[in-house]
Amino acid sequence: MNKKELKEFLDKKVEQYNVPDFIPLDPIKIPHQFSDKKDIEIAGFLTATIAWGNRKSILNNANKMMQLLDNSPADFIKNFEEADLKSITNFVHRTFNSEDLKTFLRALQRFENEYGGLEFAFAKALKSSTNLLEAISLFKHDFFQIEHLNRTQKHVSDPMKGSAAKRILMFLRWMVRKDNAGVDLGIWNEIRARDLYLPLDVHTGNISRQLNLLTRKQNDAKSVIEITNALRKFDPTDPIKYDFALFGLGVFKEL
Repeated sequence: MNKKELKEFLDKKVEQYNVPDFIPLDPIKIPHQFSDKKDIEIAGFLTATIAWGNRKSILNNANKMMQLLDNSPADFIKNFEEADLKSITNFVHRTFNSEDLKTFLRALQRFENEYGGLEFAFAKALKSSTNLLEAISLFKHDFFQIEHLNRTQKHVSDPMKGSAAKRILMFLRWMVRKDNAGVDLGIWNEIRARDLYLPLDVHTGNISRQLNLLTRKQNDAKSVIEITNALRKFDPTDPIKYDFALFGLGVFKEL
């Protein structure tokens, strides 16, 4: 396919996969359970943090996290005191455990108190950066300004250290992208869709290479930049809509 044909093909696949039927089987289902903006962003951030491994397990454990926050994540973050965290003792999703979760809750409370929430913490980082990947690195540094175990830092990826940062880029896609399909939540205004980067994983990476959109073999930060730059040529204002096309093609093995 030439560039024009490839764009038309991918545009059709976006229409095919960027549909509400996508929601129930995807981690994005969890933030979709809420209507309040702050509930959505906190639920989304915590869910994206554990979004690796078996999808059923991700959804089950994300729901457990919401139950631990009384199914009112924004109210919990705003008002909890240290004694309220004592009941969080048995949570675990792969290598993310109760102590990691407590650290995340403390960091989220600090962001709420100091910046007015996650959106403005990211916006602050972006204003001090040349692109969103640099901003994620600054965000991570800021996030862990509270007391924490060193092991917990691995649960926020750093693109400046080579990570593809798939989960945090997926979270940003959820929060930032706005369209009529209703899958991505599009509740943030401080970051533009044109500034997003592709949440690169095994599926999107393999398909991108088959379509000659990606030459690099590793799924790392350099590949994220390469594939995102290629997608920006198809749609400079909303390049990451093609995540739906690439992911769908990979999962359902259409190529």
